[in-house]
Amino acid sequence: MTFSRRGFWQRTLGALACATVLGSIASTATAAPVALNIVDVAGNLALTQKGFEAFRDKYPDLVSKITFTNAPAPQLPGKIKAMQAAGRSDIDIVLTGTDALAAGIQQNLWQRLLPDDSAKLPGVLDKYSPNVRAMQELSKGYGITVTYSPGGPLIEYNPAKVSHPPKTAAELLSWCKANPGKLIYARPANSGPGRAFLMGLPYLLGDKDPHDPIKGWDKTWAFLKELDSCIPYYPGGTSAVMKELGEGSRDMTVTMTGWDINPRALGIVPASFKVQAFDKFTWVNDAHYIVVPKGVAKEKMEVILKLINFMLEPAQQALAYDDGYFYPGPAVKDVPLSAAPAKSQEVIAKYGRAEYAKLIADFPHAVPLDATAMVAAFQKWDAEIGARKSK
Repeated sequence: MTFSRRGFWQRTLGALACATVLGSIASTATAAPVALNIVDVAGNLALTQKGFEAFRDKYPDLVSKITFTNAPAPQLPGKIKAMQAAGRSDIDIVLTGTDALAAGIQQNLWQRLLPDDSAKLPGVLDKYSPNVRAMQELSKGYGITVTYSPGGPLIEYNPAKVSHPPKTAAELLSWCKANPGKLIYARPANSGPGRAFLMGLPYLLGDKDPHDPIKGWDKTWAFLKELDSCIPYYPGGTSAVMKELGEGSRDMTVTMTGWDINPRALGIVPASFKVQAFDKFTWVNDAHYIVVPKGVAKEKMEVILKLINFMLEPAQQALAYDDGYFYPGPAVKDVPLSAAPAKSQEVIAKYGRAEYAKLIADFPHAVPLDATAMVAAFQKWDAEIGARKSK
């Protein structure tokens, strides 16, 4: 038998490769299912929890248990930062709006999913319409868009108390001054409608640069400081706003499509309350994202990526219509209301607005501020507007 060095290494490397493949297969086959801890800071579970549970039930070999927790968006980044500093990984997935997404990007808390894991998220960007694709790009790859809404800002009001709803920012200010204490909105750092109002004002007011809250929003900050004179306080979240609106202690607020439909469907706000769009306004779009904190174990990441793909399938996306909470809700293309559960179709038929389709089609759309600018805007609002009145 003739000894060949080349042949020896070919046989050796071939054996090692075979062993690696077999080991990988064995490892995959015998890997224990993982338990996932999902924290929601956006109210997103109303739209997605059934989808997550469907994944768990369909793939018991991958997931043994999913724990769902709700938390306020402003506090979560600090909690995750402390957790990571301690070398712990207690949270596997965060469901967030643009608020905690931005804070986490700025503080380097999230794993980058795209393009890093694009091979395991095949065709994900092609699933989105242009407006949703723009929201996905806003995440800089650190999140995956799972639900979408055109957003706001819109005015919601009690027609029994408000006969001529404002159509411009100037009219809103005049109404507020004439009816002190009757207009309210929540702290933007923890409120979708508050955030849409804050970021929509530069477009309404013709500010120098709607994307630069520090150097380009002179008119917006002046307006908000003047508006502050007739606003009693700023609740810590939108739910408190809707409760006061429904109870009659307030007559008007700023809102978004979903925050208009859902509280009326739930009976928190009377069904008779109406919305008014500003003249020549720009939609500030909104989205919810799946993000993954740094430090999550590799075996969990493999499951999480499969879970993300599952959540972007039409069947799970159709669940996002829900009771109109984030109207319309689906992030991917070609998921009509007719694909939603019957209850969702009934609720939206009863409490939706016929005018929304035209408003969404006729008015321009913009993405929210990027991460750095959004955090700066929140900090400036907190310091200069909400500091004395926030609860």
